[in-house]
Amino acid sequence: MRFLEVFDAASLAETLAGRIVLSVGSHRQGDEDTLAHLTAGETHAALARLGYLHFRKIDLADEVLVVNVGGYVGESARAEIAYARA
Repeated sequence: MRFLEVFDAASLAETLAGRIVLSVGSHRQGDEDTLAHLTAGETHAALARLGYLHFRKIDLADEVLVVNVGGYVGESARAEIAYARA
């Protein structure tokens, strides 16, 4: 979550506009700390589950809002956009 403050502001604005916001499971930059007690294989599996759940949220969504600061769209966002369009 490179642009956390902008992301949170957009989430709040959407919520105040009466929309249900399905968001990422965590905003933390250091999720690795939370997963530190896991083995490499367990960490990989946990991250895969989180990714799967995130794409399921896209499946549930009527629309997807992309927070684009300064024209930057990262690899994950590009994959999510492609998934949503498909």
